[in-house]
Amino acid sequence: MEISEKNQSFVYHFGEMGSKWGFNRTVGQMYALLVITENPLTANELASALSISRGNVSMGIKELQSWQLVQVSHIPGDRKEYYRAIGSVWDMANTVFEERRKREVDPTLSVLRNLLLEAPQDESEVYAQQRMQDIHDLLEMVTSWAAELQRLSPEQLGTLMKLGAGVSKMLSVKQQLFSNKKD
Repeated sequence: MEISEKNQSFVYHFGEMGSKWGFNRTVGQMYALLVITENPLTANELASALSISRGNVSMGIKELQSWQLVQVSHIPGDRKEYYRAIGSVWDMANTVFEERRKREVDPTLSVLRNLLLEAPQDESEVYAQQRMQDIHDLLEMVTSWAAELQRLSPEQLGTLMKLGAGVSKMLSVKQQLFSNKKD
């Protein structure tokens, strides 16, 4: 399978970004190709298009399945497995965020909770626990906010994002008005 230069550029870039989002470059490339390809692909087609081994494809598919980003399907009369990206771009973003929360944020919150339950032994631990509490509270707030965002439809999320800059400006104006009243 051959892919156009433009599509190849996207796939390679997505692979580089994937390594920053929590999965390796090859898995990112495989996922990018599945996202931009209309029809499901076989492992051989993925291997051929990306110039990688079938074993690498197999491991990558398992990784993408663990992230719940790909679906396996079969065509009647054909023994091959076909892979496709699941859902919309919004679904992908939600899934990646949720998986990263489970793998990164939740364990951090768990460690922080355990550490905050222990009484500080000296002044340095009192200060450290205050900072840990700040980190804990921030992560809880972000996690709670993200959970609320995940309940929104893509249309509602789009509207909210468009409002973002306007809300930021309103908050700045409010802050200026409030600070001027104090003076």
